[in-house]
Amino acid sequence: MSLPMSKPIALVTGGSRGIGFGVAQRLAQDGWDLSICGIRPGVEVAAALDGLRQLGADVHYVAADVGDKAARERLVAEVRGRWGRLDLLVNNAGVAPSVRADLLDADEESFARLMRINCQGPYFLTQAVAKWMIEQRQADALRPLAIVFVTSISATVASINRGDYCISKAGLAMAAQLWAARLGSDGINVFEIRPGVIATDMTAGVTGKYDDLIAKGLTIQPRWGTPADIGKAVAALARGDFPYSSGAVFQVDGGLTVARL
Repeated sequence: MSLPMSKPIALVTGGSRGIGFGVAQRLAQDGWDLSICGIRPGVEVAAALDGLRQLGADVHYVAADVGDKAARERLVAEVRGRWGRLDLLVNNAGVAPSVRADLLDADEESFARLMRINCQGPYFLTQAVAKWMIEQRQADALRPLAIVFVTSISATVASINRGDYCISKAGLAMAAQLWAARLGSDGINVFEIRPGVIATDMTAGVTGKYDDLIAKGLTIQPRWGTPADIGKAVAALARGDFPYSSGAVFQVDGGLTVARL
């Protein structure tokens, strides 16, 4: 028996600000209803959620840390209870190091925190969602189902003052490949998007540094990226515009990682 027809449902982790909010905005504009997860209390994200509703989306918020097993289980249960279906998971939530430290000075506490939130959390959230999506696939053989990992150019570009962040993103990039390989036969496409230098609250503290680097040619396209740039990329994948590309890595970095002489 097929599931009842309704607007498609997306779960966007970290979707109330930064890149995640840009993704959520674009999906709302494209006719998706949304579950948003974040670590802030609902009252602190009310304005962002209202903005998404004004774009036409029915929005459901769950305060949950994806790096915590019990919180992940509660998140999936609440999304399932609210909608009864899930068409798209966007693994976007992540954190930067509390302190940027040289490799020689970095501590294990920061490393463990970043690995737990940036890599372990999305890996096992995907496991839970994938099992649910396989159930849905058995009920409906045709409905598009997809999972998108938002990683970073730091998966391959070394920054010696935030090695923990780079390693967490490199691990997440491999997670995307692993889940693409595992879920291909189930008709669930998995993609990776690697943002470059994106203007968010995470990069606000290094604005001057990157303004200067971009002016000196860091990127082929001489500007900062925006959350809207990532939102457009996710929306294209969510629409099914790349049906034969599961496992693909999409660089949304203004050409930063293009090798040049």
